[in-house]
Amino acid sequence: MSTLKNSEVLESILRALFSAASRRTTQSFAATVIGAIVKTLEQNYDFLQQVHIENPEFANTEGIIKISSEIDTIDSTQVGKAIEAIIRIVYMDLVGKTGLFFMKELKDLAGDQIIAELRSYGVDLGILQTEQRYLHRQQRHRTQEAQTTKMKGDPGKHRDDVSLLGYTWKNVGSWQYDPLQKPCVLYSKDGKELDRLNQETIIESYVTNITQEYEDPSNAYQEEVTLSEKEIELLKILRARDIDAETAQVVLHLSKDEFERIIRRLLQNELLHYVSFNEIELTEQGINFLTQREAETAVPRSS
Repeated sequence: MSTLKNSEVLESILRALFSAASRRTTQSFAATVIGAIVKTLEQNYDFLQQVHIENPEFANTEGIIKISSEIDTIDSTQVGKAIEAIIRIVYMDLVGKTGLFFMKELKDLAGDQIIAELRSYGVDLGILQTEQRYLHRQQRHRTQEAQTTKMKGDPGKHRDDVSLLGYTWKNVGSWQYDPLQKPCVLYSKDGKELDRLNQETIIESYVTNITQEYEDPSNAYQEEVTLSEKEIELLKILRARDIDAETAQVVLHLSKDEFERIIRRLLQNELLHYVSFNEIELTEQGINFLTQREAETAVPRSS
């Protein structure tokens, strides 16, 4: 039986998130973003009011995250849902190349004990990593389409990524590198500071772009997927109409645990994906799976 408390698990994850996000921007910005996410989620999980994230400019790194022991009285599954929502919102902004390894880094920083504990909270970081790889693949596909459109002479139709601070590259007027502190400061066209990028992040992005030697998630999903009849039936239902979890369980004659196992398996095989923290839908791969299966099982017409 685990001896870890809710506050210890949540603090460990928030620290891991802060460390992973800080590598991609400044510590101050990472703390501000994570703090804002936690504050926003208070309307869904009021116990997050017991979480306080200080600005690292005014506190040492060890003291920036403070969690009241009152959170230890909350049901662990509720804490798990809050943790999953926080992680998902953070990585949704990091689906580009520098964000592809975010979940792997988060798992490494959290450690095996916290990862194992999270499973008992109902949070599987492996599934979230699979989800992020799928989002990265979607992003890569959109980028390739935008590049193709631009090459055809329509430069106006391309995606312009917006950061968590709300600026796009169109807003960047100039930049300045500080050789002592080693951040690259981005300024707007009217001279206002927009963001600070770590040297490590800049180098990683540059090397990735010129070598293209980054993980290609599509290679990991070429093996044939074998599904049960219940799993296939659920895919068909989701393709035909919108349905909530409780109704789907009744229609498929499944217990809650059985239904959740099916959902996890379909997510892992990238046949389903999240469109929000509590809504899932068929992926393009899931639709193709059903189409191919129907073609294979179609009864040929007699002559």
